[in-house]
Amino acid sequence: MAKKATKTRQKKSPYILRMFRGQVISSDFFARHWLPILIFIIVMMVYITTKFTYRTNIEKIEALQKQLEIVQNESSRERSSFMSRIRETSMQQLVDSLGLDLRVQPQPPFTIHR
Repeated sequence: MAKKATKTRQKKSPYILRMFRGQVISSDFFARHWLPILIFIIVMMVYITTKFTYRTNIEKIEALQKQLEIVQNESSRERSSFMSRIRETSMQQLVDSLGLDLRVQPQPPFTIHR
């Protein structure tokens, strides 16, 4: 009768306690279920690799967008400078064709303080 009582106690022991003792997940469990465990590990490794690649590519995209913005601003500034030179040259040609004898000053005007 005492043996039946000990068997019922073993069956009714808490799940967490059995897990810590190694009774739930043992080497026998891994031997019986090696294929699903291997597939699970491979799927997890692929997931981690994909997530890492995704984050790396997002960081590259953000860096390239910042670089593109800088290049666009520089391009706009250079275009503006080029267009002002073309306008200045065309105005100088117009003044020369009219014979007004006006020239562009090499230095900008300055104010004299008294």
